[in-house]
Amino acid sequence: MVVAFVAIAKSVGQQCLKRSKPYSNSYFSRYGVQKWQFQSHRTLILQSASESVKLERLSDSDSGILEVKLDRPEARNAIGKDMLRGLQQAFEAVSNERSANVLMICSSVPKVFCAGADLKERKTMILSEVQDFVSTLRSTFSFLEALHIPTIAAIEGIALGGGLEMAMSCDIRICGEDAVMGLPETGLAIIPGAGGTQRLPRLVGKSIAKDIIFTGRKISGKDAGSIGLVNYCVPAGEARLKALELARDINQKGPLALRMAKRAIDQGVELDTESGLALEWDCYEQLLDTKDRVEGLAAFAERRKPQYKGE
Repeated sequence: MVVAFVAIAKSVGQQCLKRSKPYSNSYFSRYGVQKWQFQSHRTLILQSASESVKLERLSDSDSGILEVKLDRPEARNAIGKDMLRGLQQAFEAVSNERSANVLMICSSVPKVFCAGADLKERKTMILSEVQDFVSTLRSTFSFLEALHIPTIAAIEGIALGGGLEMAMSCDIRICGEDAVMGLPETGLAIIPGAGGTQRLPRLVGKSIAKDIIFTGRKISGKDAGSIGLVNYCVPAGEARLKALELARDINQKGPLALRMAKRAIDQGVELDTESGLALEWDCYEQLLDTKDRVEGLAAFAERRKPQYKGE
């Protein structure tokens, strides 16, 4: 589904030390800046037609980091039609932003990542509407999974149903130790329909995935770390800080290398080893004749920090 973007400028530049440059992309032609933790700054580059999803870009040395923020506190970030449109718009904008190196998905609502689908809205839908909604949700998460840049989900509090399915569509997951995750759909006489039955066993193994889905049980942050559902479990309230730390580390790496590494891993894991190695070489070969590769070698020889441009 093609949707229109609404870029909204909210300038509070007088509060900032520096102002970032405007984007050449027509989606992001108007911008504003506000203060960011740890002396970083951020710019609202897209506020979709949905008020519950915002896309921001960090500036200065963090300018390659984008952040999608979920903000529907009255429904614990439950995904309804409006929020789904916002997610579609945000992910497509990320895909079109050439200077993006890494994406974080976080929540503005305390102790909530995403409660899953909006069941109150679901109750009002006719069968065809439910089918369309779930199909669109599934394709939206597949689009997120296929983004060319690394993606990080920062989970605080609840991440249930579609909320966990969204997090599993990211490359890396970080949770607070008091997070609560699960796929409770069998308790509603349905199954996970936005990728849960496919992504969960690929992360934790078939047997554990069956246990989680058959019982619909909730998983603590610590347990999620022990079974491999999340990459990091940190003290409660620190998931976003860890995500930012990781995003900053990734942001310093060669942008083209990050894209090729993601392609080699994501596509190669579905292949036999021989075919996977051929794919790896194809990805490697595409990086040989790049300015970034030359810059990386020069920076190493000169013992300085490389300045990658994605070229």
